[in-house]
Amino acid sequence: MKKIIAFTLCTLASAAVFATLPPLAPEAQEAAAIAKAKAAYGDKVGAYQLCQAQNKVADRFKVAGTAAPAACVAPPPFVAPVAVAPAPATLPAVK
Repeated sequence: MKKIIAFTLCTLASAAVFATLPPLAPEAQEAAAIAKAKAAYGDKVGAYQLCQAQNKVADRFKVAGTAAPAACVAPPPFVAPVAVAPAPATLPAVK
C-alpha cells in the first residue's frame, strides 16, 4: 500500500513539474524540427537498404520461373525543412 501511495505522489509531482515548463525558444524549435526531419530521412534510408538486402537474398534463393522481387525506390537527397516566418500583422486603415 505504501508503494502505491508513493508512486501516486511521485506521478502527481512529476506531472506538475512538466506542466510548468516554459515553451521552447524559436531556435530550439527549429533545431528540433531539423532533428525530426533527419530522423525521418534516416528511416527512409534504412528502409531502402533493407529492401536492397531482402532483394539480394531473394535473388540468391529464387526458383526458376518465379517473378523477380520488387524494385527498391531510393529516397531523395535530404533537404532541411524551411522555417516559415509569421506574416506581419497589418493595421486597419485610419480614416
